Amino acid sequence: MLKVSNKISIPLDEVEMHAVRSQGAGGQNVNKVASAIHLRFDIAASSLPQEIKLRLLGMQDQRITSDGVIVIKAQRFRTQEKNRADALERLADLLGHAARRRKHRVPTRPTRASKERRLKKKTRRGQIKSLRGKVSDH
Repeated sequence: MLKVSNKISIPLDEVEMHAVRSQGAGGQNVNKVASAIHLRFDIAASSLPQEIKLRLLGMQDQRITSDGVIVIKAQRFRTQEKNRADALERLADLLGHAARRRKHRVPTRPTRASKERRLKKKTRRGQIKSLRGKVSDH
């Protein structure tokens, strides 16, 4: 089980992981060993609550495909086990971010005093700028 929060956890059989070869420098180790992990998580087929599924699908995240599949490639470490743990941790972070509810914003209006202060500053600034004009000889 992958624990996302106190209330939400997903079974690991919903997460598909494959070992692939890493990219970049590393010499012979990179060329021989499949240490990177490719993680795929289908949002629609998961056991997550519907509310979180909708929030995940609505997120503008490059790791979420148009089909609603989260794809994470972990290749930070040299060992497959560390990369697997890293990929699962990143998935849990993403799901935890989607599980948090946004605070409802209560719209406020500016007070009369703040409006007056703003207008007073504007007129004062306009007066300063008018003094920058050309000097006449009259």
